[in-house]
Amino acid sequence: MRILISPQEFKGTMTAAEAADVLARAIGDELPSAELDVAPIADGGPGMLDVILGAVKGERRTSAVEGPLGDPVQAAWGITGDGTALIEMAAASGLLLLSRDRRDPRRASTFGTGQLIRAALDGNCRRIVVGLGGSATNDGGAGAAAALGVRFLDGQGRDLPRGGTGLAHLTRIDLTARDPRLESTELSVAVDVNNPLCGPTGASRIYGPQKGADGETVQELDAALQRLAQVAADRTGERIDLQPGAGAAGGLAFGLVAFCGGRLRSGFDLVASFVDLDRRIERADMILTGEGRLDEQTAFGKGPGALAWRARRALKRTVIFAGSVDASFAPDRSPFDEVIALSPTSERPPRSQAAALLEQAGRDWAGRIARG
Repeated sequence: MRILISPQEFKGTMTAAEAADVLARAIGDELPSAELDVAPIADGGPGMLDVILGAVKGERRTSAVEGPLGDPVQAAWGITGDGTALIEMAAASGLLLLSRDRRDPRRASTFGTGQLIRAALDGNCRRIVVGLGGSATNDGGAGAAAALGVRFLDGQGRDLPRGGTGLAHLTRIDLTARDPRLESTELSVAVDVNNPLCGPTGASRIYGPQKGADGETVQELDAALQRLAQVAADRTGERIDLQPGAGAAGGLAFGLVAFCGGRLRSGFDLVASFVDLDRRIERADMILTGEGRLDEQTAFGKGPGALAWRARRALKRTVIFAGSVDASFAPDRSPFDEVIALSPTSERPPRSQAAALLEQAGRDWAGRIARG
């Protein structure tokens, strides 16, 4: 039996690679005759860099950049053997870089992510993949664009302060000093959500609260992004803010497309191409995946769900190990053939217990398979 082991990160408890190792150890002990193919996955969010560099030849690098509130950060990024730069925005502008009491999407900026893109350009990379997910920001990508030479000006011609709310005073966008190397660069913006930039399902209203925004701040941020969208449309002639996915990472997706020539791509599809996932699914008899919280979103575009739909098209069974299962998850509308929860409640298991619970769940499953 060939078993493909392809979990995503168990957010806050295990990386995708750690979860894959735990499952491989458990399954290997219980099914020693099985051929195991270990291929951790990501959908463009945190973990993308490790997953891709673990699958292809590449080099990990570190650059000193500004964190979401301007603090110095040593951010990891990578270059594959063919010269493609891999950047996770969370490494420079992520929520986990801030303690809960410092979260402030009004001031948080993606400037550091733009610095990473500039570092990749300095490294002669002309193919760049930026994974979006886990952001602390809500600035529509203005910070990242500013790091690449774009200017966002108020009515007096002054540069706006960084952060989301300053965009309410935006009058003009000046692209004349934008880094000219972007013109000859393929910039792929890896997203895992379909939210537009503004409105009821936009960046501010859906994701602002988890970044520290109360109800009043959410309204303020959404109005500021609407201002950015309007001025950008006047400048470029395009309504990029309406594109599905433009609201990813607090609108960083919008900014990279509107001001830096980026193109929105499915984060999972990008990762799948790097790790040769379709071939590995085809060779497998069974697919095991996993993530920290299984909910309605998982079955529609998130990494494990996208994997399972591919497996179903190839007539292969998929088992998902989930830290917890949310009430919104509908088994009858999902691509998973079996769901195994590590926690009996909707709460994720604590970090100290997650690996042990996953290992035991893997052993129990493999034991059932061994017994027929």
